[in-house]
Amino acid sequence: MVYAVLGGAALIAIATVVSVLGPMLAIDLYTPPVAAWWTVFTAVAVQGVPFLLLGTVVSAAIGAFVPERVFTRLLPRNQALAVPIAGAAGVVLPGCECASVPVASSLMRRGVAPAAALAFLLSAPAINPVVLVATSIAFPGQPKMVLGRLVASLATAVVMGWLWARFGKEEWLRLPKRTRTTASSPAGMKAFVAGLQHDFLHAGGFLVLGAAAAATFNIAVPRSILDIFTGSSWLSLLLLALLAVVLCVCSEADAFVAASLSGFSPAAKLAFMVVGPMVDLKLIALQAGTFGRSFAFRFSSTTWLVAVTSSTLVGWWLL
Repeated sequence: MVYAVLGGAALIAIATVVSVLGPMLAIDLYTPPVAAWWTVFTAVAVQGVPFLLLGTVVSAAIGAFVPERVFTRLLPRNQALAVPIAGAAGVVLPGCECASVPVASSLMRRGVAPAAALAFLLSAPAINPVVLVATSIAFPGQPKMVLGRLVASLATAVVMGWLWARFGKEEWLRLPKRTRTTASSPAGMKAFVAGLQHDFLHAGGFLVLGAAAAATFNIAVPRSILDIFTGSSWLSLLLLALLAVVLCVCSEADAFVAASLSGFSPAAKLAFMVVGPMVDLKLIALQAGTFGRSFAFRFSSTTWLVAVTSSTLVGWWLL
């Protein structure tokens, strides 16, 4: 446990030092773009670390202390039925996408079907109570926006689970090794410490990589180019769906970002909030590190298409 705590403290300390020294270095070099890069990088990385830690703690606890029979009893054997149940269960985890990847990995290690675990991975950061409350605050007097986010996000998660159950191939997914420990076994606490230390430090590196990519986009693309797309409802929807991927805004905060994007249609803002928690650069990096690059490329690109389609249909229906 000491090593896990020390490792987590070290990563947080590094992020804090970088957040302090980075802007100072940029100011000394008189380079505003570098200062902007450090600001975005720090915001994404530091914002994601607490939720990543939450996810790895939950993941390690599931792997070490929860018997496998619990999951086999809760979820139906039929994957077609297990997927929507797992997707709806995402409402119980008040975390962002940084937490969902290690938890989904732990569920697979405990014998949960990949299709059900992946549905949970997508729904957990998108439909939990914290996100829905934040959305209602960001869009006061617009309950349809909250309902639209719930329906479109859950539909995307369930459809992706069903698609994986029907078309997914074993060789595309680097499955984690299954574990068989119990809370009463002597290895339980050791397994918890080992899992926490490995998952947090391993996933933390990919979080930093995704944060760097998001910061680079923010300073590389001129705002004047973005203004071109606001005149078309279709182009604005696709633009915000793409921006959600590269901006890497945490799901608890993306509603406020979407609400501030004046000039864009409600459907485009909905697409931003649906795509972001399911497909962004840091999440793709985390998936690649956990399940393999082949999986991350196929799963993320398909999820993006399904999320955009779901947002378009729900936006047309509700908004």
